[in-house]
Amino acid sequence: MLVDDAAWGFSWARPDGTAAPLAELVVGPGAEPERWLPTHLEALDEQLIELAGRHGEVLGGGRRPAPEERDDLAAAYVAVDRAVDEYAEAARVVGGPPDPRAGQIVGTAALMGIRCRAALGLTGAAPFDGDLDQPAPGMVGGRAGLHAVSDTEQWRGSRWLVVTDDGRRLPATLSMLLFDSSGVDKDATLREHREALAAVSVAVLRPDVDPLVASGAVDWLLFDWLMAHRDGPDSGAVQVTRGQERDADMIVAAAAASVAVRRRYDPALEEALAAPRR
Repeated sequence: MLVDDAAWGFSWARPDGTAAPLAELVVGPGAEPERWLPTHLEALDEQLIELAGRHGEVLGGGRRPAPEERDDLAAAYVAVDRAVDEYAEAARVVGGPPDPRAGQIVGTAALMGIRCRAALGLTGAAPFDGDLDQPAPGMVGGRAGLHAVSDTEQWRGSRWLVVTDDGRRLPATLSMLLFDSSGVDKDATLREHREALAAVSVAVLRPDVDPLVASGAVDWLLFDWLMAHRDGPDSGAVQVTRGQERDADMIVAAAAASVAVRRRYDPALEEALAAPRR
């Protein structure tokens, strides 16, 4: 059964009331994963609606959080991360085809979690932060490409850049390339981003990575993808494109990888993931 936690979040429990992870329950006697996984997503979606209603102005960048809001935002992102991690593990255990709704809800959760942490100053640096030129006002000519930070350390991530004819390296986004640029092969651009996000989601799980750098790497590529796949420019709701249902698995894997690498340096997240809450 599903039990609301005292503040943000929810937990699963055995029939006797003791807390248990969903991944354990979906393989137990009488398990109904076809009902419980969607139930988990619905509960997470309800939390996201509440989070947007309570802190939408802060998450949208309209203002900085007031001091009295910071603890609530911190508790919210930890609860969101925990729900994402629990869903990803249970879905892995159950298996089955990609679930677009999972990609939508987990993607929205990841986007809002990143926004929470950004408001609190808890996000890792995006690839190449501090090393890029700043574009001047007006149109910019150049060649766009996805540039890796390192040829040998994939966990450091990559980022879309525009390299101008005079050698400047300017920051770019997937949204900019898909919707605001000319001469872009959109299918190839999406394919390249998918491959990079899938690769970094695996690479950041290596034990020898710098977790702060690795979290910035996976979060940036995931955030860039999610921002380009919202259902509107003022929305936080993530969409999975019809015909690209496998993107749902990519989103869930990347969101889970982000949680896994950040728990290595975030004590609040590690505590929440170490044992079921009640």
